[in-house]
Amino acid sequence: MRSRAPWLWVCAVGLCAAAVPASAADAPVMPPIPKLDEVAPESGAVYEKISLTDAVRRALARNPTAVVAMHEIKRAEALLVQARAASMPSLNGNVTLLRLDSDRLLTSPGSPATATTPAIPSSSRNIAAKNQQSGSLLLNLPLVAPRAWMQWSESSANLATSQASSEDIRRTLATSVARAYLLIISQKRQVDINARSVATDRSHYDYTHTRFAGGVGNRVDEVRAAQQLAADQAQFSASFTALARAREALGVLLAEDKPVDTLDDVRLPDASTKFEDAAGRRQDVLAAKARALVAEKVRKDSWSDYMPALNGQFQPFFQHPASLVMPETGWQAMLVLSFPLIEGGLRRGQMRERDALLAEARAQYDGLLRQTRSDLRVAVEEIRRADEAMRSAQAAAELAHQALDLANLAYHAGATTNIEVIDAERRARDADSAVVIAEDNVRQARLDLLVAAGQFP
Repeated sequence: MRSRAPWLWVCAVGLCAAAVPASAADAPVMPPIPKLDEVAPESGAVYEKISLTDAVRRALARNPTAVVAMHEIKRAEALLVQARAASMPSLNGNVTLLRLDSDRLLTSPGSPATATTPAIPSSSRNIAAKNQQSGSLLLNLPLVAPRAWMQWSESSANLATSQASSEDIRRTLATSVARAYLLIISQKRQVDINARSVATDRSHYDYTHTRFAGGVGNRVDEVRAAQQLAADQAQFSASFTALARAREALGVLLAEDKPVDTLDDVRLPDASTKFEDAAGRRQDVLAAKARALVAEKVRKDSWSDYMPALNGQFQPFFQHPASLVMPETGWQAMLVLSFPLIEGGLRRGQMRERDALLAEARAQYDGLLRQTRSDLRVAVEEIRRADEAMRSAQAAAELAHQALDLANLAYHAGATTNIEVIDAERRARDADSAVVIAEDNVRQARLDLLVAAGQFP
């Protein structure tokens, strides 16, 4: 016990020395703390503000994804025209210029004279001139073309599928725009909370600095207040970076070469939670259903691969000079019946491919129906829990601010140190941030329900 006494005496002296307030002149120099306006990097900046409806409309009109989807519909329309061409009449013209090395002559031998007949000399007849010009028009009429007709019908169904897929792409794009829009609102709220925290910390630091300069406070309280102020100002600056990144992301989605800002708030309507309504409105479900119907139609139309085709042809022609078998002008008509006999297993392979595509399309459609039911159930539960969490967060924030006010009163009265004040400030800021997160969760949950119900956009 006697050996420990000197150490206890030294610790007691140290504690007493730390409790004695130091004068402002003897204190070490504190690093400068930037003021509030020096950490507001966008003071004076002006951004275009846009509503959620206008943002979605602009993105659907200008975003590259939407533009590509629109051109895919035009491409499907062009493919429909190409498929229809095989079932329509066609007219082709041909012109031929032929040069031979010499005229083609047919020589008839003569006969000698007899007692009753005179001699017949030999003769030559031109059957193919050295220079020939010919022309013709070929009109082809598909009279019976089952395979071409089925391809025309399938291309028309594919056009409807492309339109449904385009609507699904537009739905996904609109959802991304809405989420970016809501993120900006939350980031702006977070910037406001950090700004209020910095203002509160600045006021507390000024108070502790004034007390210390007047010889009433102590150096520890001033340093703690300054440290809290500097930390919150760093977080305040970081929140501007997140806000700038969110604005730039929205600008990219809107195909703008600049950041875009949002209005102060947005109200999302309530959505229906009936599965039948959602399945009839959701673009991804409709697109999957259209793909399944097209695959089923292509599978059923496989019978046309085994059917013959009948074409009618009409051909007027011109030939100069006329030949032995071709007059100078004329026409000809034909009926051509063609049907496949042996093709090396091509049609069997096509049938198996169509069976596989139909099974895949049906599986995807059934999976999307199950996903729709799940999305609706999750969205309803998410909204209920998000509302409860937001009310709890708001109550916690109110209590945290009351605790901060009480801590400030106790510190100003000299009943506590500023540790309680700094701790209350942190808790109040965290509680406000939790409210922002809870409000954003509520908005995101309402958006999820609208998307799951097929009511957005």
